[in-house]
Amino acid sequence: MLGSKLDILKQEWIDVVFSDRNKAYGAYELRKSNSKRTGQALLIGVTVFVLVVSMPTIINKIKGFIPKAPEKVKITDVVLTPPPPVDQTKKPPPPAPEPPKPKVDQVKFPPPVVKPDDQVVEKDPPTVKELEVADPGQKDQKGDPNAEIRIDEPVGNSDVKQVIESDPNEIFTAVETQPAFPGGLAAFGNYLSKNIRYPAVARENNVQGRVFVQFVVERDGSLTDITVLRGIGSGCDEEAVRVLKKSPKWSPGIQNGRPVRVQYTVPIAFNLASE
Repeated sequence: MLGSKLDILKQEWIDVVFSDRNKAYGAYELRKSNSKRTGQALLIGVTVFVLVVSMPTIINKIKGFIPKAPEKVKITDVVLTPPPPVDQTKKPPPPAPEPPKPKVDQVKFPPPVVKPDDQVVEKDPPTVKELEVADPGQKDQKGDPNAEIRIDEPVGNSDVKQVIESDPNEIFTAVETQPAFPGGLAAFGNYLSKNIRYPAVARENNVQGRVFVQFVVERDGSLTDITVLRGIGSGCDEEAVRVLKKSPKWSPGIQNGRPVRVQYTVPIAFNLASE
């Protein structure tokens, strides 16, 4: 009666097992509906597993349809420290003394002797024998190397002074006319407020304060040697340097009527909007 393949969950086998028994008992009902319940449980389990695995993808899709609220960033005016006052009574340093002129050998001729016409006595030309022993003319005279040179002395009574150019690469900290941003301090503050991008790390950590930056305004108005003297970190120092590197050319500093290199320091403020 029993074959090689036996499936005890088939209905006919369940009826054989529970023949002449109380089929109203719970075991018979459980055996009878076991395959159906197993299929339902498998279907529910697969469905739950698929939902759990695909949940991050579904959440990202839903977030993509919901617009983000714009971040509120408060832009405050940058208050710059005025440059140190220039002492108008202080005179510029005097030029260096004129170097001594080199000593060279000079050839000097004896001064001519001028006689009045009434003292000139006409003589016969000298003979050949007289010329052999006579002095034919003025003699060369070896100059004194320590003598004063008068060849290139200025003519007249005008006061001629030699102007010695100072080092063109010298960096000044105080000059007669300070360098300035095109349009003044108000234009510089407007430039910073439009170009500064508040670092995300600083915004998340609520980092605020001032970054003091030092740089050199070159003779053509460009900014070089940009360094942070005192920073607040979280990307604010690098942002301040980046904005100054993009700055348009400044008006250079003026000393003695010519443009010079000037060292300059400015504070750049980073403030978050109050929420």
